[in-house]
Amino acid sequence: MAKSTVYPYQGTLSGTIRIPPSKYHLHRALIFGSLAEGETVIHGKSGALHIRDTLNSLHDFGISIRPTPDGYIVRGGSYRPRNGRIRVGSSGSTLQFMLGLGSLSEGAAPVYNGHKALRERPIGPLLEALGSMGVKWSANQYKMPVAIQPGRPKGGHVQIPGTLSQWISGLLILAPFADKDTIIEALPPHNELTYVKLTIEMQRQFGIFVEEDPSGTRWRVPAGQRYKPAEISIEPDLSSAAFPLVLSALYPSDVTLQGIAGFGSHPENKVLEIIEDFGVKLEYDVRLDGVRIRHSNFRPIGGREIDMRHIPDLIPAMSVLASLSQGSTILRNIGPGRMKESNRVKAMLQLNKMGARIREIDDDLHIEGVDRLTGASISTYNDHRVQMAFTLAALRASDKASELTFPNAYQISYTEFFDHLAALGVRLGQDAAQLAETY
Repeated sequence: MAKSTVYPYQGTLSGTIRIPPSKYHLHRALIFGSLAEGETVIHGKSGALHIRDTLNSLHDFGISIRPTPDGYIVRGGSYRPRNGRIRVGSSGSTLQFMLGLGSLSEGAAPVYNGHKALRERPIGPLLEALGSMGVKWSANQYKMPVAIQPGRPKGGHVQIPGTLSQWISGLLILAPFADKDTIIEALPPHNELTYVKLTIEMQRQFGIFVEEDPSGTRWRVPAGQRYKPAEISIEPDLSSAAFPLVLSALYPSDVTLQGIAGFGSHPENKVLEIIEDFGVKLEYDVRLDGVRIRHSNFRPIGGREIDMRHIPDLIPAMSVLASLSQGSTILRNIGPGRMKESNRVKAMLQLNKMGARIREIDDDLHIEGVDRLTGASISTYNDHRVQMAFTLAALRASDKASELTFPNAYQISYTEFFDHLAALGVRLGQDAAQLAETY
């Protein structure tokens, strides 16, 4: 198995990088644009592999998407599968957002398939809920490949566990095409509701109305609505920004992250508040078009509880930050993190191999901050966020290099990651270990 070697870095950080567009927003904009008759203009381009998965799926449905210098032009219209096979790659968002949309296709039943790891992820509750809406499907043990029969959904009252937001978003995206109004009710647990909110906000930009119950766990989607073309500017990806933010908190820094003007509508926007709660001052600078982090000889201050229920993608980065901060930090409600590209809770417990003090207790991670980490051999489970988090941990090790499996996992979401590290002055080669201590 291919591995990468990450040597400790003991210098400082300085420089400016531009945070890439949010793949959360871009998935939705591309899909919603494909459902709207006419041209949708998207400002914001990404080389992330999961975005390529969505582009491939839409191409397989016969949708024309033309790249522009800063984004895409989507010509929406009828779904006409080219050969009946729909590629979803390794992207859970692509699969679960688009699974029900196969019922809108013309011609033979589209068959969804993807990479092995994604075929093992749970979609049974989504398939059952789609069946309740009148979508006919066939699959072996609720796993891909999945065939969806063409035929407009009927709508009605649909219940689904609120375990994963992607299931709820998939129903919301399809519901406007139903014969009658659709009521979607999320049963406990109610996780990741920030992602559901983003789906609804972006649907409104494409002319779709969704009525949300005050509880925030029940939605009514009127029938007979149509997605309308839109012009969309994609916000920066604050989930990707979490990694340079954590890195800047752990080193003497003068770093500017361009594109970040504030919280915006990103589901993981709480990362900005969390970073400041650890004592790191964020300076928003209109002139620099971003946020600036400046400090020296500073160690982040933990000692708080952070609810991860609605921000599970931040678990890897926050685990590293808390491990190297002063005091004790508790990451609460980490359950959704067990159902991502990997079991991220299990993955991040490997920090103990590096000298961290991290324990899983029920649905929480209890983390006692330590002064330093040591190099180790780590499995990243081919999970992009796990790989990037352990890259940061390995850079802050005090002695030997670390070996990480799946060295290309970062390309799933943040293709610029290693280029950005280099732009901030991080020495990734063996000579990094020879740098003088500057703290």
